[in-house]
Amino acid sequence: MSPELQQKWDKFMNLIRDNVGAERFRTWFAEAIPVGFDGGEIVIGLPSHFFFEKYEDDFYGIISKSLRHAFGPSVKLAYEINVINHDAKSRVRLESPEQSHVITSKIARQATRPVNPLEEKTADGGDIDSQLNETLNFQNYCVGESNKLPFTIAEYIANNPRKTDFNPFFLYGEVGVGKTHLIQAIGIRIKERNPGAKVLFIPMRQFQYLLAAATVKKEIPGFINWFQQMDAILFDDLQELSFKDGTMKVLFPIFNHLHHRGRTLVFTCDRPPVELDGITDRLIDRFKWGITEKLPRPDRALRREILRYKASKNGLDIPADILDYIADNTSGSVRELEGIVMGILTRSITLNAPISIEMACSVMRNSVRPIRKTINFDMIVDATAEYYNLNPDVIFSKSRVRDIADARMVTMYLGNKLTDLSLKAIGRKLNRTHTTVMHGISAIKDRMPFAHDLLEAVEQIESDLRR
Repeated sequence: MSPELQQKWDKFMNLIRDNVGAERFRTWFAEAIPVGFDGGEIVIGLPSHFFFEKYEDDFYGIISKSLRHAFGPSVKLAYEINVINHDAKSRVRLESPEQSHVITSKIARQATRPVNPLEEKTADGGDIDSQLNETLNFQNYCVGESNKLPFTIAEYIANNPRKTDFNPFFLYGEVGVGKTHLIQAIGIRIKERNPGAKVLFIPMRQFQYLLAAATVKKEIPGFINWFQQMDAILFDDLQELSFKDGTMKVLFPIFNHLHHRGRTLVFTCDRPPVELDGITDRLIDRFKWGITEKLPRPDRALRREILRYKASKNGLDIPADILDYIADNTSGSVRELEGIVMGILTRSITLNAPISIEMACSVMRNSVRPIRKTINFDMIVDATAEYYNLNPDVIFSKSRVRDIADARMVTMYLGNKLTDLSLKAIGRKLNRTHTTVMHGISAIKDRMPFAHDLLEAVEQIESDLRR
């Protein structure tokens, strides 16, 4: 060890000892050693993965602050550990995830019952538990061409919380594409720049649970007033609000008050506002005051980068050809990609074998859904019109000619079966009410068992669409 590194390391260790005390220092830090330092990153050797988890969960704040004082403000941290104790051949490298220094972890977040933030007191600069996960920040978010626009909007909102250009921000997308991570990053950035800001991340289901409790206690006015004190609220999974009229009634004054005061409002959902069933029009209209943006599935380049990033954070060095293979044969859910990385990690340790294409294939067989062709509503209209030898425009007309009416109802049926569109959204596309769409779908279902020509038409159109 060079004299310079020894000096920095001693200062680092002394700062930690001063903060944790001699006994805890002997237990958790006596066996830590500096493995390498290149000026930009310090690598610490640890006896086992258990120590790594302890450092990240319980000592992250102390370690990161001591690191900045001893090695400089921009130095990054990584670890080397033995997956199998005392077996140097099992040594892997783990990068320390970037964590926000202003967010305090809460064991309560892991409880089986929803947390009541109204009852929480924290030491992170506010009067509430923001319910933010310190690792779900912008630094740990992989960005590519496919998600660059929603990421840029989110970062702008986080850096300019009092500007109303994008307020409210409505972010929608499929399950597992990173919506929750992105909106939590907004909250964390706001807290980093203003630790005293009252920021709250809350899933819509938890909001409903808290409202139910307040209703039983007859504390609705206090409930509304508490939420109206926030500087930023990040609502997750808005689709849970469907057909919850009582919850919507309480959400309106909270929304209106915060929006009028220029406070930040962010929502995530699994579909755009216009496709939500059971949400009142006046709430849908309020989302139009801000900006609605889709977070798409990551494209091929971003899938590869996510795989590489997740692997490096878990001490895996996946060869480039295997990264390419996985990226080419997955459909893009971030959650799915994380599962593949963890599956490869588990197999490589269990089998004590190098990572291979065969190993990746084995993992993917159990965790990856087959890639299916995406079918949209316009494709269904065109395929149905072609089968019935019609101009696609007549399907949108008011004509009741038998073939046109059948083609229109088949379009409704297949639109409901093959897309994620709600009945209301299908109705809007066809200039019909959702009740008409519902009757049309029911008519096709009722007739198919007895009308061979209709059954043949539906099966053939669906087959053509899936090709």
